[in-house]
Amino acid sequence: MSNVETPSALMNTYSRFPVQIKKGKGSYVWDVEGNKYLDYTMGIATCNLGHVPDQVKNKVQEQLELLWHCSNLYEVPGQEKLATLLAENSCLDQVFFCNSGAEANEAAIKLAKKYAKDQGNEKRTEIVTFKQSFHGRTGVTMAATGQEKIHQGFTPVTPGFRYIPYNDYEALNDLTDGKTTAVLLELIQGEGGVFPAEKEWIEELAATCKENDILLMIDEIQTGIGRTGTMFAYEQYEIEPDVITLAKGLASGFPMGAMLAKEHVAASFQPGTHGSTFGGNPIVVSAGIATIETIIEEKILKQVQENSKWLFEQMEAWKGEFDFIQKIRGAGFLIGIEMTDVNLAEILEKFRNQNILVLTAGANTLRILPPLTTTREELNHFITIAHQVFMEYGEEK
Repeated sequence: MSNVETPSALMNTYSRFPVQIKKGKGSYVWDVEGNKYLDYTMGIATCNLGHVPDQVKNKVQEQLELLWHCSNLYEVPGQEKLATLLAENSCLDQVFFCNSGAEANEAAIKLAKKYAKDQGNEKRTEIVTFKQSFHGRTGVTMAATGQEKIHQGFTPVTPGFRYIPYNDYEALNDLTDGKTTAVLLELIQGEGGVFPAEKEWIEELAATCKENDILLMIDEIQTGIGRTGTMFAYEQYEIEPDVITLAKGLASGFPMGAMLAKEHVAASFQPGTHGSTFGGNPIVVSAGIATIETIIEEKILKQVQENSKWLFEQMEAWKGEFDFIQKIRGAGFLIGIEMTDVNLAEILEKFRNQNILVLTAGANTLRILPPLTTTREELNHFITIAHQVFMEYGEEK
């Protein structure tokens, strides 16, 4: 009898952790062996209300009895309500629904190009993004991503993008060369290492864009829907973008993306310019409505602000205790712990052995993504276990 393992039918596109998750509820998941984990990854900032929130589950179950799918050539139940909720709670006016963050960014990129043409700016053919950014893995959004490692093996990438340094004032001078139609950026570079934008730099960037009729497009795929303590991260910077993109937390784990735009910009999309078969599907829309309404009605953002402030205060003490912890970065429940001279894979394993799931970001950062609904008791448990993990790791070093 052969001992050779049968190759997986799955393509080898993920380096998976040795945990097979069977179910989840609230802040916790259980594996197939019955082990319970405090999940501070939340599907990479996707299950913002925790796993299987009752408010969303009930709405989806109601919709499952009515209609699963219909073409966007008809008026899809719930789309107008969710679009209105998003518009009323942002500075944007109109919404396009799709299925993912990459698709939302693709839509924004197309809209920016069409807007430039409609304004008669034929020479404006470039979109500026930033080094160490991440905007997706489709052909176009991969090209928009300012990381060479994402491009490797796929060159030549789609042209039309230029990458400039993040938080660099001098680099903003490059925007006024007459070629730039839009700027696309994250206000906290999540995948790049949890690097927040400086407020003064963002204010100058926004002013430069406004003065030169350059669209300011904010990728809120990871920061949106309450993740940073406000519904959208841009609110904390006191700016008004022309376009924002959403996904991840928008429908509590159901695959949904959205692009929001100011009315005069959105006008460049007309029937035939863009579309999606599954975008704004009745099931995911019901999940999106329940998610947004729950965040608003249950005042969850206030809870995030209070608990996040407490959590950051506890974590700051680690910098004086562990020499390998350099910085604590982020906002709300998008948190990065920058480390030096460590093996992050070993640290993740130590957390898993203590039944806590966390992630990495960039080359040397531990990423913590609690659900917005996590309790002070759960946060205190995380702090206690994290301290134990770091103590053990420091002693081994």
